[in-house]
Amino acid sequence: MSWNPALDPQCPTGDAVDAIETLIVPRARDLGGFEVRRALPAPARQMVGPFIFFDQMGPAEFVTGQGIDVRPHPHIGLATVTYLYRGTMHHRDSLGTDQWIEPGAVNWMVSGHGITHSERTDGAARQAPLSLFGIQTWVALPAGAEDGAAGFQHVAGRDLPVLEGAGKRLRLILGSGWGERAPVDTASEMVYADVVLAPGAAIPLPDEHEDRGAYVVEGAVEVAGQTHAAGQMMVFCPGDRLALKAGAQGARLMILGGATLEGPRYIWWNFVASSKERIEHAKEAWRRGDWEHGRFRLPPGDDAEFTPLPDRPGP
Repeated sequence: MSWNPALDPQCPTGDAVDAIETLIVPRARDLGGFEVRRALPAPARQMVGPFIFFDQMGPAEFVTGQGIDVRPHPHIGLATVTYLYRGTMHHRDSLGTDQWIEPGAVNWMVSGHGITHSERTDGAARQAPLSLFGIQTWVALPAGAEDGAAGFQHVAGRDLPVLEGAGKRLRLILGSGWGERAPVDTASEMVYADVVLAPGAAIPLPDEHEDRGAYVVEGAVEVAGQTHAAGQMMVFCPGDRLALKAGAQGARLMILGGATLEGPRYIWWNFVASSKERIEHAKEAWRRGDWEHGRFRLPPGDDAEFTPLPDRPGP
């Protein structure tokens, strides 16, 4: 951990700027006692930089014997990261990866042309009550990487840059910002950071990225003379220099953004692509279910079931 002068805001935090381009208030959905809030994609915004999917999972409490069972399912054209504040999840994928996701760590899965994975709270995780709270994101891949090879990278929380200033603590999860760079290989420039602010503390947004947003996980922040509570995502005007100031109870934020892609993306179920044809090909490959010779494989150690292709992609 280190102090970094770039964490000290030297830019307006009140009504001197009108910096919010889009305000997103996701609707909460109850998935059988497990609440999810989806901020991206939204009607007003498909992406913030390359970030095309953003879900808050929980917080949720599971009794002994219960938990999450996300069966094996496919992805194309994206990279995923599940970032936990509390709890653990068991990740398996068709590359043979068998990794527990723990708070503060990065598990960066690149789908490329195609990958299959599952996420569960199984084994010893179900032998006691479980608390689960975190954020799931998808990052759309640039056109040159859509049909590349799949990959997986794990970085423990202790190996990520952690910066501290007066009343603030920041862990850089992906990309670059505040003079630091995360040790995760990405196909485009981006920033993704977990920020904790003490009451009244402020943090500047990194100004080297074209597109920037912030999601309030806990507490509240003030920006452009307005207060924004937990569960809201703000997307800021490009180029504005500004800071986010925590309210009287402090705040926890996820700051995200980066370079915009060369064009829009199509989304259908778990598939992201720059063309409808790519999605149709992936749908047919998953529907065919040729796990031995086809485009998709099932994860070793979790190949007894899978998620069927839906008739429609759902909300």
